[in-house]
Amino acid sequence: MSSDEQKTNQQWGGRFNEPTDAFVARFTASIDFDKRLYAQDIRGSQAHARMLNKVGVLSDEELKAIIEGLDQIRGEIERGEIDWSIELEDIHMNIEARLTDRIGITGKKLHTGRSRNDQVATDIRLYLRDEIDLLLAEITRLQQGLLEVAEREADTIMPGFTHLQTAQPVTFGHHLMAWFEMLSRDYGRLSDCRARLNYSPLGAAALAGTTYPIDRAYSAELLEFSAPTANSLDSVSDRDFAIEFCAAASLIMTHLSRMSEELVLWTSAQFDFIDLPDRFCTGSSIMPQKKNPDVPELVRGKSGRVNGHLIALLTLMKSQPLAYNKDNQEDKEPLFDTVDTLKGCLRAYADMVPAIQSKGEQMREAARRGFSTATDLADYLVRKGMPFRDAHEVVGKAVALGVKTGLDLAEMELAQLQQFSDTITSDVFDVLTLEGSVNARDHIGGTAPAQVRSAVATARAQLAARA
Repeated sequence: MSSDEQKTNQQWGGRFNEPTDAFVARFTASIDFDKRLYAQDIRGSQAHARMLNKVGVLSDEELKAIIEGLDQIRGEIERGEIDWSIELEDIHMNIEARLTDRIGITGKKLHTGRSRNDQVATDIRLYLRDEIDLLLAEITRLQQGLLEVAEREADTIMPGFTHLQTAQPVTFGHHLMAWFEMLSRDYGRLSDCRARLNYSPLGAAALAGTTYPIDRAYSAELLEFSAPTANSLDSVSDRDFAIEFCAAASLIMTHLSRMSEELVLWTSAQFDFIDLPDRFCTGSSIMPQKKNPDVPELVRGKSGRVNGHLIALLTLMKSQPLAYNKDNQEDKEPLFDTVDTLKGCLRAYADMVPAIQSKGEQMREAARRGFSTATDLADYLVRKGMPFRDAHEVVGKAVALGVKTGLDLAEMELAQLQQFSDTITSDVFDVLTLEGSVNARDHIGGTAPAQVRSAVATARAQLAARA
């Protein structure tokens, strides 16, 4: 064991009579992953120092030394000049030790009235708040891309599916607006999560608060939190805000995975509905004809990764007594990876979606082949006075004839349709066309091109209001 490995951590080692085992030091250290919190840790420490100065614990000179010292350390970190120490365990101790090296004993006064417990809880909230803001911007960018394509494809007819069987004709623009609505709810969930986490644990100290005359409202204001948290035990011990974020992230990834599944299907030779640009695809090492939709496939796969992180955090918290436990060191890696994964997937989709090219003729032919206007024929008969169940039977017989003859309903002769009901007259062909079907659904939320364009306009106003 080297002399460095034999050192006791001077930040907390006074009670100990022997150094930490070298393996245990490495096993319990978190600096390798929590160093990404450096900016939030420095910001929180500067706010804490300003609060200590306000209540008379630090002098103006001491505050100036701490603020300037932390600014210099931030610069060193960003320039890659810091050698992180495992013996100092985490980002908090590494920065504090570096500050003390720089400004002397004044650096040791920074930790007055706080603990690593409230410090890390504050850092994670600040970090997650920053990341949520970036993720919300990426969701908005993706939605803007969807609106571009949806407006362009407002008249493009495709089959709508249930059970992956042709159901009724819809427009491609309408389908993409369904994706938009999913993402709008995702945006709302992330916004709600941000509001709930935006409370400051700083000043809760280890678990019971502190005897110093701190001003928690002031430090919360400096850090742009809504208010201080209300209970010191709860402040340091729960990570429900991180779990809530991962739950929202899992839902976003579920939506992106469903979109991915459709893109994979639509780019296949069997569907051939759309084309994705080459830059979002790859080829095969053995089959020269292949163009694989790797980005959607990988996003679909990464949904399992994010779901796993949610379960990991739920399991991490489920049996912990109040207040803080070392278990909570395990909150960061799942959270960080969830943030990174979600951010990457949203970026990929925001870049890719505007470049989707539809193949309108193939979409239209697929809608034509599946008797997708059968419900329109039933509705036509009901409007003529026939009970719906009787209309359902009539249309079923007409479809059976279509299956036998290879004719779509719109391709049949009037006489062929009239053998099932003399209620049918020549005006039936106004509703049996694909255009007639989609145009007839001209109400809020319907697939009619006019409604798609109206939905796009409303959605653009919603996005503009976010700014």
